[in-house]
Amino acid sequence: MKPTGNTILITGGTSGIGLAAAQALQAQGNTVIIAGRRQALLDRAAAATPGLQTLALDVSNTAALPTFAADLIARFPALNVLINNAGIMVAEDVLATPDGTAAATITTNLLAPIALTAALLPHLRAQPTATVVNVTSGLAFVPLASTPTYSATKAALHSYTQSLRHQLRGTSVQVLEWAPPAVQTDLMPGHAQNPHAMPLADFITESLALLANPPASGELLVERVKFLRNAEANGSFDETFAMLNPA
Repeated sequence: MKPTGNTILITGGTSGIGLAAAQALQAQGNTVIIAGRRQALLDRAAAATPGLQTLALDVSNTAALPTFAADLIARFPALNVLINNAGIMVAEDVLATPDGTAAATITTNLLAPIALTAALLPHLRAQPTATVVNVTSGLAFVPLASTPTYSATKAALHSYTQSLRHQLRGTSVQVLEWAPPAVQTDLMPGHAQNPHAMPLADFITESLALLANPPASGELLVERVKFLRNAEANGSFDETFAMLNPA
């Protein structure tokens, strides 16, 4: 992905990694559109970052994504980058009565990026160069047992991204996977204050350097996530799982 001159859509762009990436990418000379469910947060982001474009979107309403995509393309015909960032992470007790959390997590974290990518892919393939970035997680490789559905959706999105990359080989569309470690955001209560999580600004700085020059694997991995990504390959999975999930 070229570092500047892109037109970029970031879902889940009103806070956390999405908003920080939007601000940094705009500062590099890109046109950035953030999408989110809450208009008040979209307005606040636009006020804080002049020039940032905003669109209301609830990605969990997958039936509406083709119409959203058509409207987006009509308004921003130069769109050439999609960053599927929207996601939810909720702790679940598998012994409790199901409350809809699993279904909502699967829809938002997995079905929505698949559906939005499919809706935008004909347009992206028509661009001279284009990029799809799927935001997964280090927990795609070693799950956090207290968030079983979140971890499972990120593992599934990792697999989907590999297949998407293979199917789009030889086209103008580059497919990247962005797998964060724990980052100081409000994804879950207390994460923003977690001293063991990676500072958001440091994460964005390191990630943007990777985005500008992605490795051949197509995986954007900051140093602090590699112990998770490589755990199974290097034989440390059991030890790493136990560290994340103490008995």
